[in-house]
Amino acid sequence: MRRDTGGLKDILNGAAAAVFLALTFSPVFSAAEVREFPSKKAALAVETLASGLKQPWSVEVLPDGGYLVSEKGGTLRIVRNGKVSAPISGVPEVATNGQGGLLDIALAPDFARSRTLYLTYSARGDGGAGTAVARARLSDDGTRLQDTARIFLMNRLTPRGQHFGSRIAIAGDGSLFFGIGDRGQGSRSQDPRDHAGAILHINPDGSPHADNPFLGTSEGLAEIWSKGHRNPQGLAIDPKDGTLLSAEHGARGGDEINNPQPGRNYGWPLVSYGRHYSGAEFDLGSSAEGYEPPLYYWDPSIAPGAIAVYRGAMFPEWEGDLIVAALKYQLVARLERDESGAIVSEERLFDGEFGRIRDVIVAPDGALLLLTDDTDGALLRVFRSTATD
Repeated sequence: MRRDTGGLKDILNGAAAAVFLALTFSPVFSAAEVREFPSKKAALAVETLASGLKQPWSVEVLPDGGYLVSEKGGTLRIVRNGKVSAPISGVPEVATNGQGGLLDIALAPDFARSRTLYLTYSARGDGGAGTAVARARLSDDGTRLQDTARIFLMNRLTPRGQHFGSRIAIAGDGSLFFGIGDRGQGSRSQDPRDHAGAILHINPDGSPHADNPFLGTSEGLAEIWSKGHRNPQGLAIDPKDGTLLSAEHGARGGDEINNPQPGRNYGWPLVSYGRHYSGAEFDLGSSAEGYEPPLYYWDPSIAPGAIAVYRGAMFPEWEGDLIVAALKYQLVARLERDESGAIVSEERLFDGEFGRIRDVIVAPDGALLLLTDDTDGALLRVFRSTATD
């Protein structure tokens, strides 16, 4: 889940913990080499917490300080003390086609008590595959998912392997926002009776949320929050004020940061910055009445993989800024915001130093956690350098 986690406590102790760690954790491990990097507002240090991950997609911090990581091929693992666990059993079967696979993880707000979590993934069905959401309970020993149940599957499946979207953001009432891309068929983003190209909003049991704009009408599907999105792979809620923010892939230019609002249309594929891959311009240009403009855009594209809102103690200079992971340009973008929330500047960090950055979250201590998108992927921790600060 795109939020900070507090109340850390160690649930593994004594002899039971020793047996558990010996049986479940493999020796995949990266020495804690620390690299220093300058930045505009603070000196940064980066350490590798673990390597040997297979195309990791999402990371969450567990209450005991471990890290729960999804791998696109269909496995969940726990990283603890530099070691990577054996695969957790009970994960839903995933359709690993193109960009599809096991994607985001979100911990329920009461995870420390309930052990409930949510997963997004590509699931098979009639006509091909599509984005699905499952709810499950992580066993007390962390080795398996229990009571796993699919609570959502998009309504039109296709054999295509692109644009599954999939980040989850959990609201204060425990409901789930998540994104689905256009599945490589742009016109679907403009169809209110199609889950593709949308931000969706459901309750923990998968039912449509009461605040959704089409609930109880014949104008669109009840789960839809907003439409006109190309491929929203980043989604976060600002813990200070509840603002929903998305980071979305454009075509040749036009990657966007948006503030999805109920019933609003964000333009794809009619309105966008940049151009189509063919070089053609968009039908309605970069802006048109009835379509919401982005808060920020990139041209050329950086390929944003995730977004976080910085609310943490380690970097008070970043308070309220947006942190965006980038795949194509292999960097982390810090978007500085003013008191009104408007984006006023961009700083690019770690350009090309670690490869494609898939995920970014703010850890409980205010450090950043990054995942690199590689067959030998790594979990990185960005913290304040004391050597040069």
